[in-house]
Amino acid sequence: MALPVSPVALSTASVYPEPVAAAFEIAAELGYDGVELMVWNDPVSQDIMAVHRLADRHDLPVRAVHAPCLAITQRVWSADPVIRIRRSVAAAADLGASTVVVHPPFRWQRRYARLFAGETARAHERSGVRLAVENMFPVVRGGLSVDPYDPGFDPSGNPYPHFTLDLSHTAAAGTDALAMLDRMGERLVHLHLADGSGASRDEHLVPGRGTQPCAEVCQRLAAGSFAQAGGTVVVEVSTRRRRTRQERVEALAEALLFATLHLRPTTAAAPGP
Repeated sequence: MALPVSPVALSTASVYPEPVAAAFEIAAELGYDGVELMVWNDPVSQDIMAVHRLADRHDLPVRAVHAPCLAITQRVWSADPVIRIRRSVAAAADLGASTVVVHPPFRWQRRYARLFAGETARAHERSGVRLAVENMFPVVRGGLSVDPYDPGFDPSGNPYPHFTLDLSHTAAAGTDALAMLDRMGERLVHLHLADGSGASRDEHLVPGRGTQPCAEVCQRLAAGSFAQAGGTVVVEVSTRRRRTRQERVEALAEALLFATLHLRPTTAAAPGP
């Protein structure tokens, strides 16, 4: 019996500064298994009917929705972060996506921080959508490192039901990605596949071009229950400095090839006579 293989989706953020429509077009051209919709300032990303039309046109499912929780998206859909989460969950359910990616609250969002754990626990009960909390990284300014998240940039020690592991963020935080994977355990349902050099900024390099154990993480997920539990791998890399569409496509093709090669499940050889 063939072992299940995790689908590999493309984050719509990976084609920035091109719009959401370009992400669907490129993902379909390269053979990705779907997309992760980053909800942000692109108006189409906020229009679920428009996203439905793109998914139908390119015959590509939306595998996940990334809630608008970046500093630049604090007023997308609502100024209330709880409403933003609930709208993200509703959008995912409407689009048939299994997962919503969400960041931990910022420290100044005190009410939201008090409500956050309850929201993550109830989302799956209400809608069947998994709210997967993503690991983040400190912010470094003028040589000073500040953790802006509550209770911290590493959520893996908290009792959230589901997690997203982001390998660009482990690089920026100087975190041991394999140790974090172990802490997340079977609650890890979503992987943001990218790389980083260990610089204190979020680089989102093509996997294999930095210092993170991207291949080993993929291989360990392929050998475990991640795929059986419906886990998804999402290529979330930065191509904003690529000068042409062709250069962007080449980088995203390289990332897809990396994921495909390292996510192949292997079976142990049968013992000899």
